[in-house]
Amino acid sequence: MAIKRIFVTGRVQAVGFRDWIVRTAKTEGVTGWVRNRSDGSVEMIASGEDDAVTRFAEACKQGPEQARVDHVEVLEAHGEKPGKGFTKRFTA
Repeated sequence: MAIKRIFVTGRVQAVGFRDWIVRTAKTEGVTGWVRNRSDGSVEMIASGEDDAVTRFAEACKQGPEQARVDHVEVLEAHGEKPGKGFTKRFTA
């Protein structure tokens, strides 16, 4: 079981990125959450089988058609508890 905190920068707000992330997470069987950050980036927690979380993190490098991903940072998410489903959260 893997739990990762992922940060994505680029043109990733106001382009449907979070909705795309939720759909991608469901496809990969990953649970967690996604939110916009006030600095223009997107942050998420992804939890699931190691291979599923790896595929999900790789997919974050593409994003939806309207997005432009400049950088993806994947970190260990210490202290995070896996939840059910994958949800959008308010901006941090």
